[in-house]
Amino acid sequence: MTDTTLPATDWPTLQPGWVWLCGAGPGDPGLLTLHALNALRQADVVIYDALVQEAILDWAPQADHIYAGKRGGKPSAKQRDISLRLVDLAQAGKRVLRLKGGDPFVFGRGGEEAQTLVQHGVPIRIIPGISAGIGGLAYAGIPVTHRDVNQSVTFVTGHDQSGNTPSSLDWAGIARGSQVIVIYMGMKHAAQISAQLIAAGRSVTEPVAVVTTATTDNQAVMETTLGALDADIKAANLEPPAIICIGQAVRMRDVLDWQAQAAGIPPVNLDPLARGRPAESA
Repeated sequence: MTDTTLPATDWPTLQPGWVWLCGAGPGDPGLLTLHALNALRQADVVIYDALVQEAILDWAPQADHIYAGKRGGKPSAKQRDISLRLVDLAQAGKRVLRLKGGDPFVFGRGGEEAQTLVQHGVPIRIIPGISAGIGGLAYAGIPVTHRDVNQSVTFVTGHDQSGNTPSSLDWAGIARGSQVIVIYMGMKHAAQISAQLIAAGRSVTEPVAVVTTATTDNQAVMETTLGALDADIKAANLEPPAIICIGQAVRMRDVLDWQAQAAGIPPVNLDPLARGRPAESA
């Protein structure tokens, strides 16, 4: 994939001593932005996360590739060490690309790394990426917003710096205030999260989808209900990375599972919300 040519335009130059913090998208290399591809072509060093696909690194054959992945429950580099290594490389005159899965500013610690760099006088550029909570669900045929379903969506992380469910989150408020809830890194604490949402009034029969390794060839989607979420995750032996979507938007997968349809499987239900009218009707 090293022969991909960028369209002719005034692309920014990655200068020595700079760090560009870049989102690599949820997995599929085709979801990489052109700015990200431009950065890959210029970098001397690419420091990449666990969820970055090897095919994406192939676009930077001239660069040193340094793994800095952090996965829950597994030995990982300390965040402070990663940030300071970025500083050291930049101060050594390298053109540094920090490549992070999804979007660097969506539960990716990009803000922490960027702040450390600026505090050390290192110039930065931010390149957004497609977040798994939007792009990954779209690949599963689930729209995070749909006017017949929701006028709000809440994105939350399933664990904080300690590895526990975030104590700062008002789960009761989220349960009452958001029609669709998208949870990153939540499988480990699915029992606790679902129990808190149910206690706050969400129905045990509310539809839920768990999407693992979204947008890759290994993507899997499990549909369940809020009450059965934890038991079904364990029964299916699902492994992270995963996105959990809670809400009526999950039902739209019956008609929007475009990957299944591309494989010749007809839609489950053309009117999953039972509106009894054309989709475009007001």
